[in-house]
Amino acid sequence: MTAPRPRLAVVLLNLGGPDAPEAVRPFLVNLFTDPAILRVPGFVRPWLGRLIAWRRTKAAQANYAFIGGRSPLLELTEAQGRALERALAGADFEARCFVAMRYWHPMSDAAARAVKDWAPDQVLLLPLYPQYSSTTTGSSVAEWNAAARRAGLDVPTRELCCYHSDPDFAQATAAAVRRAHDEARAALPADVPLRLLFSAHGLPESIIKAGDPYQWQVERSVAAVVERLGIDGLDHAICYQSRVTPQVWIGPSTEAEIARAAVDKVALLVCPIAFVSEHSETLVELDIEYREVAQHLGVPGYFRVPAQNSDPAFIAALARLVRAAEAGDRTLCSFAGARQCPKRHGDCPHGRQDAMPRARQAA
Repeated sequence: MTAPRPRLAVVLLNLGGPDAPEAVRPFLVNLFTDPAILRVPGFVRPWLGRLIAWRRTKAAQANYAFIGGRSPLLELTEAQGRALERALAGADFEARCFVAMRYWHPMSDAAARAVKDWAPDQVLLLPLYPQYSSTTTGSSVAEWNAAARRAGLDVPTRELCCYHSDPDFAQATAAAVRRAHDEARAALPADVPLRLLFSAHGLPESIIKAGDPYQWQVERSVAAVVERLGIDGLDHAICYQSRVTPQVWIGPSTEAEIARAAVDKVALLVCPIAFVSEHSETLVELDIEYREVAQHLGVPGYFRVPAQNSDPAFIAALARLVRAAEAGDRTLCSFAGARQCPKRHGDCPHGRQDAMPRARQAA
């Protein structure tokens, strides 16, 4: 009699998004009261976070109105989960994907209960954030761990912390960029230059200075993709979008790079390098708001690389990472087996792990 295959629950960690106009404000409250996002004293955070959410609700609802009043992120993430299950169908373990959103339903408590009901032998946390940040993967993992404790889910759990320049992820992204680049080049007059603009969600500069490796990892993602594109003399740049607070944020901003393109009289192809699913930052911010800025400033062409969504090459890259993690041949740096980030980036799983022996020795 054949022994049953071990069960692996793959928990897809993502941001989440409002599923109706009336969900926008509670979604924003959840976002801005997260200690990983709003880094102020705890006694200030609840009221300040609600104030920020209240002030941003009307504008956010207007943005979501452009895409039907709701975020498509849940449906796209569920589709990625189904595609990943199919890609893992021939593995020597049985995999089922579960979705745990950070700021809107289904959140970690519901996902943890569903995972417990399925009774897996192992759990693998798979963030749909290619680059690690304490504000995204770190916050999602912390919330999952708390939810798992509340659900009484006591199962061996591993975390894929990042895959910023995993070869298969970089190749899949480069293939999408190449297709979009060829289409943009064909649509432009021969004498109009084309610049590839890699746009990532921004962060306050203070978070990076505190040791967050996100910006370094974004730069590694871009370098890996550009290398695989192999386009001689490729004009490209990195920029950051979605600033939401008056603090100093990492730069240059996407708006500044659009303005520079107008001065240089070059067309733009924008690649959302830190997003693997379409959502408001791509469908509204990149496709509508920044396109209007580019047209207003006289940029001679504006094009965008689509997010990966369920692209087969991207799903295959995730499947390989899952297989490697299940086999136990990867450490916290999921695609390389050894720490990738320089030690100055201490606000990551490896950095905190490295600091534990020193903390115990000091105690």
